[in-house]
Amino acid sequence: MAEPETTPAPTAPALPRISRRIGGIAESATLAVDAKAKALKAAGRPVIGFGAGEPDFPTPEAVVAAAQAACADPRNHRYTPAAGLPELREAVAAKTKRDSGYEVAASQVLITNGGKQAVYQAFATIVDPGDEVLLPAPYWTTYPEAITLAGGVPVQVTADETTDYLVTVEQLEAARTPRTKVLLLCSPSNPTGSVYSREAITEIGRWAHANGLWVISDEIYEHLVYDGAEAVSLPVAVPEMADRTIVLNGVAKTYAMTGWRVGWLIGPADVVKAAANLQSHLSSNVSNVAQRAALEAVSGSLDAAHAMRVAFDRRRRLIVELLSAIPGVDCPNPTGAFYVYPSVRALIGKELRGQEITDSVTLAALILEHAEVAVVPGEAFGTPGYLRLSYALGDEDLKTGLDRVAKLLAEVK
Repeated sequence: MAEPETTPAPTAPALPRISRRIGGIAESATLAVDAKAKALKAAGRPVIGFGAGEPDFPTPEAVVAAAQAACADPRNHRYTPAAGLPELREAVAAKTKRDSGYEVAASQVLITNGGKQAVYQAFATIVDPGDEVLLPAPYWTTYPEAITLAGGVPVQVTADETTDYLVTVEQLEAARTPRTKVLLLCSPSNPTGSVYSREAITEIGRWAHANGLWVISDEIYEHLVYDGAEAVSLPVAVPEMADRTIVLNGVAKTYAMTGWRVGWLIGPADVVKAAANLQSHLSSNVSNVAQRAALEAVSGSLDAAHAMRVAFDRRRRLIVELLSAIPGVDCPNPTGAFYVYPSVRALIGKELRGQEITDSVTLAALILEHAEVAVVPGEAFGTPGYLRLSYALGDEDLKTGLDRVAKLLAEVK
């Protein structure tokens, strides 16, 4: 007897393996360049990396000793409050008053897993889907990704080297719409090293207040300023903005602690409480050992930070001098952080070793391949036609790397 025919079950439509929200995230360009440089070095090529934004100094000895002691303390072997160790939150509040003049309570401080988590949680806490965020460019590569993940819409406001990469209130006002909710401000700036003056910060803060906007102010490079520049905290310059300002900071740059992953978010108590609720589900407490190390750092002397600043200042002047001597490269003199952001637009469309320089991505690739120097193209920061170079590397590597770049770019036709 024949078996009855069976009808194949319908095939379910294939669903995307990766969510659109996560699939749309671009890899961090700065970390990608750094990883590629390190991989090439591991393969035996003498690559010099100008890509990563981290000090080349060791973490201060007292901070390391505090972490070593913390490892042996059973208190640190258990869960602690998701918002951070109470004593660290108190210390960050005290450090903030000491360093910027901004007086806040410990309840206004949230300890995060590095500055990047503070960035993400700030946007996630105050941005609803469709809210627009004014994003001055050149911008740090993580900002637009964090805004988009929160459901916001980044609105780029671009400045160039003619204004030292600083946007004006007039530009911000032209970009503002009824959907604008937040302004992101980073001073001293990554990637340009530019620093807004007290007058400019005050003008921007008053404009934001008049228009009912929030400001997320990234101040992680506060101690790295030169030539008399001043890092001004927006809620200090414009106290009436304190209730609508979130300040981001951390130990990474000031104390050479990029790998320790301790940052913080400072804001109105209700915002901090909401962000802490998010963190309680997202990651819980930051590593207790790292928090104990951060406690030592923010409570202690700034001598190591000042010594780093002296070295960075020397390198800053040298890198500007060497880059400015290369035909086709226009390098403004930054007054903060540890980056330069030269324009290479004059080289676009020209030829180098048989290949057309179609954009700064192509130029960065040619420099890596033929000069064995890693730099980050301006496309990563929203402004094609530029390169970002970090001078947080040894003096000899800096000289050798730029000598290679100069020799290569001398061949541009």
